[in-house]
Amino acid sequence: MAKTSSVEKNNRRRKLADQYAAKRKVLKDIIMDQSKPMEERFRAQLKLAALPRNSAKIRIRNRCEVTGRPRAYYRKLKVSRIALRDLGNNGQIPGLVKSSW
Repeated sequence: MAKTSSVEKNNRRRKLADQYAAKRKVLKDIIMDQSKPMEERFRAQLKLAALPRNSAKIRIRNRCEVTGRPRAYYRKLKVSRIALRDLGNNGQIPGLVKSSW
């Protein structure tokens, strides 16, 4: 099981990213638009830099839904390899056949 503080920190980052997503998109569109004047693009860049760092989507870490483990994460299943093995052994994942020989 991962540290509770790490999991909660990641949850706060998800919440902030959702909260600021629209504002960040508008500012990034202004910055990337080459037809806008340089001063306006620079002001947008400064406003973007003033937003909280944790509101950037890139700072969110993929974590296992079951244990919170940050490594060996399967995106499609949203669990780590260890949790996948445990759930598969218990027969809780439909369609997963656990082979042993």
